Amino acid sequence: MKMAMFLEMLRQTGARSGELWRLTWKDIDLSHATITLNNPEKNGLPRQIKVDGNLVSMLNRFPKTGDKLWNGNIHTWRSSFVAQRNRIANKLGNPRIKSIHFHTLRHLYASLLYHKTLNLLEVQQKLGHRNITSTAIYTHLIQFEGDEYNHSIAKTIQEAGKLVDVGFEFVCDYGTEGKLFRKRK
Repeated sequence: MKMAMFLEMLRQTGARSGELWRLTWKDIDLSHATITLNNPEKNGLPRQIKVDGNLVSMLNRFPKTGDKLWNGNIHTWRSSFVAQRNRIANKLGNPRIKSIHFHTLRHLYASLLYHKTLNLLEVQQKLGHRNITSTAIYTHLIQFEGDEYNHSIAKTIQEAGKLVDVGFEFVCDYGTEGKLFRKRK
């Protein structure tokens, strides 16, 4: 149940796993169904996120054994998640499942919120980003009808060159994953 609730919190809040790991019961308001992320990572901004009744119900059933929600070490949890994820991927014969990480749920949250609101500033605020460029990286993962741009990531210089040759323009670095490019539809 603990892992399921952690994953559901990641999905509903768009938080980084470390931000959720540092949550205390004081950060959770069950009567208003909100979670306040007071300890952001990566120089992010504190924020408050509304969650649904299903998560509130899970939180109500969760044992309150101290000030913090989670015990142990986040790296141990991450390793446990990876082991479970790999077993499921192998059992189902679907290696794509192995590409799912805690942070994948943050990307999903951002993409779905952008699709729902078409408001990049709202997504920026919910993710706690100080820079809108960081937020733009998260919203390119799912192409929704009506978007103005096609997006692509280049992992090598050759891939970047090919994108520029067909009219893509550089947007920003995408961490260690590559560089983000866009092209008007």
